[in-house]
Amino acid sequence: MAEKRKLFEEVGAETPKAAPKGGMIDAGRGGARGAIRAWLMVLFALVMAMIVVGGLTRLTDSGLSITEWKPLTGAIPPTSAEAWEAEFALYQQIPEYQLQNKGMTLEEFKGIYWWEWGHRQLGRVIGLVWALGFFGFLIARKIPTGWTGRLLIPGVLGGVQGAVGWWMVSSGLGHGMLDVASYRLATHLGLAFVILGFIAWYTYALARPERDLMQARRSAEPKLFSMSTGLLHFAFLQILLGALVAGIDAGRNYPSWPLMEGGLWPSGMFEIEPLWRNFFENSGLVQFLHRMAGYLLFAFGVVVWLRGRRSANRDTQFRFNAVFAMLLLQVVLGIVTVVYSAPVQIAIVHQLGAVLLWALILRARFAARYPLPQSVRG
Repeated sequence: MAEKRKLFEEVGAETPKAAPKGGMIDAGRGGARGAIRAWLMVLFALVMAMIVVGGLTRLTDSGLSITEWKPLTGAIPPTSAEAWEAEFALYQQIPEYQLQNKGMTLEEFKGIYWWEWGHRQLGRVIGLVWALGFFGFLIARKIPTGWTGRLLIPGVLGGVQGAVGWWMVSSGLGHGMLDVASYRLATHLGLAFVILGFIAWYTYALARPERDLMQARRSAEPKLFSMSTGLLHFAFLQILLGALVAGIDAGRNYPSWPLMEGGLWPSGMFEIEPLWRNFFENSGLVQFLHRMAGYLLFAFGVVVWLRGRRSANRDTQFRFNAVFAMLLLQVVLGIVTVVYSAPVQIAIVHQLGAVLLWALILRARFAARYPLPQSVRG
């Protein structure tokens, strides 16, 4: 019940009511956004390095040098002559050595061993960095409201990626196998890009307060966002096709452009039985599909770029310009890679270009969904 006012009470004696406070959207959900974003940027750099090292491991035919999966004890490499001999003896039992590298010396074996060991070790480092960061922020209660599940996703996918990696390697240890199965390699690389995509998107989102993102959605460009999503999916398909090319060394065949064997397509594209195996094991068909998808991706990229240039937001325009520039450079790198029969130096730059293009498409897509505010003058 309200208290009765006195007859001669001074009006000014009332206790003034507290003024309403702003920023209620961010109340209780701010967390350590800056620190978490820095942690995610470190993870992004590590995953990008993991993709590059993985590419070099494949290009140097080093992926089957370690024939056992030891997630914990495998972190310690051979430290004695006897340990090296034992590791080499395991490698000598698989078809790659018996059919392709017969007579390899121990020193030559060490050269490929360190690539694969480094690749696996980097995976362990990524897992450790994720776990320390995630559980550290969780225990300190610094994770913004609604972000715990999101930040858990890269860690879970990273664990799955370790299992997929061994699933891939084990396919190359069977009878008559000289390399890992190309479709398993594509799965392994594709999952790496999925992880990279989540990390990049979260990094972009954490750069701005939650209230800014909610306000920015009012100015979103749904059509441009939809088109950039399509471009992202198309680029992912091309990345998978590129992994199939790398898996069977198809990039080192047909070193000419724009023709293949003097024609629009090579001969014998469907000579392997059964028919479906050609899409994974026929170097002519796999490279042809990668080339055709590249042309279509570039054409669609031009359409998306032209739509992005029509955006009223200068920052959004700039981000789509960056996508187009990287897409053009990636096409040139792809042609150079083919013409020079995919030497390690050029092929790995081409793979790194795919990583940069992936991140730039995500960045442009984010701008279409959450455009930066600008003045009426632009």
